[in-house]
Amino acid sequence: MPVSSDVAAPSAAPFDSRHFLKQLTERPGVYRMFDAAGSVLYVGKARNLKNRVSSYFRNSGLAPKTQALVAKICSIEVTITGSETEALLLEQNLIKSLRPPYNILLRDDKSYPYIYVSAHQDYPSLTFRRGRTKKGGGTWFGPFPSSGAVKESLNVLQKVFRIRSCNESYFRNRNRPCLQYQINRCTAPCVGYISPEDYQQDIRRAAMFLEGKNPVVIEDLMQAMETAAAELNFEKAAAYRDQMNHLRHVQEQQSVDGEGGDADVIAITQDAGIVCVVVIIVRGGRVLGTKDYFPRFIIEQSDGELLGAFLGQYYFAENTRREIPQDILVSSEPEGMALLAEALSEAAKRDTRIRGNVRGERRRWLELAQTNARQTLLTHLASKETAYRRLLALKDLLDLAETPARMECFDVSHSHGENTVASCVVFDENGPLKSDYRLYNIEGITGGDDYAAMRQVLTRRYKRLVAGEGKRPSLVFIDGGIGQLNIAREVFESLEITDIPLIGVAKGAARRAGMEQLIDAVTGRVFRVPADSPGLHLIQHIRDESHRFAITGHRARRDKKRRQSTLEGIEGVGPKRRRDLIRYFGGIQELRKAGIEEMIKIPGISKALAETIYAALHDE
Repeated sequence: MPVSSDVAAPSAAPFDSRHFLKQLTERPGVYRMFDAAGSVLYVGKARNLKNRVSSYFRNSGLAPKTQALVAKICSIEVTITGSETEALLLEQNLIKSLRPPYNILLRDDKSYPYIYVSAHQDYPSLTFRRGRTKKGGGTWFGPFPSSGAVKESLNVLQKVFRIRSCNESYFRNRNRPCLQYQINRCTAPCVGYISPEDYQQDIRRAAMFLEGKNPVVIEDLMQAMETAAAELNFEKAAAYRDQMNHLRHVQEQQSVDGEGGDADVIAITQDAGIVCVVVIIVRGGRVLGTKDYFPRFIIEQSDGELLGAFLGQYYFAENTRREIPQDILVSSEPEGMALLAEALSEAAKRDTRIRGNVRGERRRWLELAQTNARQTLLTHLASKETAYRRLLALKDLLDLAETPARMECFDVSHSHGENTVASCVVFDENGPLKSDYRLYNIEGITGGDDYAAMRQVLTRRYKRLVAGEGKRPSLVFIDGGIGQLNIAREVFESLEITDIPLIGVAKGAARRAGMEQLIDAVTGRVFRVPADSPGLHLIQHIRDESHRFAITGHRARRDKKRRQSTLEGIEGVGPKRRRDLIRYFGGIQELRKAGIEEMIKIPGISKALAETIYAALHDE
């Protein structure tokens, strides 16, 4: 269920695909490509956004039309969805509303696809239909998310149940079996190769599955798969697995066309001095579009305070009065929520609710809005324009002679003195340089002695530098107070390093973000930094990244006895649940593709556990 965007801001400059792709998510979703004027060129879907978008920028093998499209791209906007199928439906909605010039625009795009079981007394057919009618009787199943999903699933249904797909005229005039019988996709009822009773049983089983009464059908396929595998017939077992996956695919729940009603879904997140607000517009239960905002950030304000101020400006700003929906779903309770709801209701001339505690599809919209807000903020922080602006501000803030080309930051992490590690993260003019990150296991010190740990890591890192190994930084940050900084100064003095500025980043008396103190190790100068300084935001980003990387490395060391399979080690997933998951999905690859709503169909898998499994499989 789609809800927000990663954005590379429109610009007349050539699109830097390498930089954009470096931070792009691997989750499923929809991407929109824009030209220099901000017009949409193309809308596409992807199971893996990073892989799909990367394919447009390879050095060879592109068709002329694709090359022409890529030459016009100035920005790309990405919307994350809960599954590939949800991406299919959002793509369809966006193509209808935006009508991009490089997309194929279907003439008949106003109705959703259905599966139709005809009204033939003895031998009904199972076919694809677009748009439901009352003529001819029969039974309709749907609507479904896309014609491709229905046609693919119909193929599988015909393979599993061998139900005919021909029209009535063709059926009545056959005197020998057609090719469908020869390839085991039909039981040839046209020439009486199957009795009406047996055929009706196949129809009933197919209908039971399409109605959601499918445990027996799925269990039968599971047993068949396991039997084939036990007999070492792995090819046949794989075929059963694929059949199960396709059968489940046609019933996948769709959040894009889930609950009806109108709503704006609004999520907020903040990091490194930047705040991002994502607004998702839902009308008639369908996601119509998304928009990202980066309002001016007051560091001392909470999410609720920021959101309260944003809502007032968003809905009541002069000359930009927006449609006010019945529901406004928010990730945090905005300050003055009751007053805001009253003002919005008066402006809309009907009740308008501001809610954060929601369930069902609305809850999923809100959760993915938060996911997209975080991803959008990461994209913004990683953009070249943002990085360059913050780098210039940092140069002025620290009175540096030149803009730093390489910055390193160190932090220490441990659990009650055990499994101590130290991190070294590196930033250059483009932001994080993750290929140069390093993690150091700290040995031979008293547990919990952060000073000794800092001395060891700095000595190991810069002793190599003095010996002519490794890259030389322009600026070094130490995450910690005056004690940590003094250790760093002593190490530099012992190694006779005098030309690299050394800055300590302390939390300050209030220990709140935005109240950091910057200390020069050589002069002892304490920098007074405005809370909205882009230079401070860059330092916060570097410091937070060093902290995150240190904690990640510490946890990896603490949990060195790694799980043997991807599912082992996930809390709440024991041998039985691992077996149930693998049996249901047929393998770990299909499990990775599944959404949370599909996982909870398995007995014993709660929503909370499904979310834990999903996060573990996607490294969240």
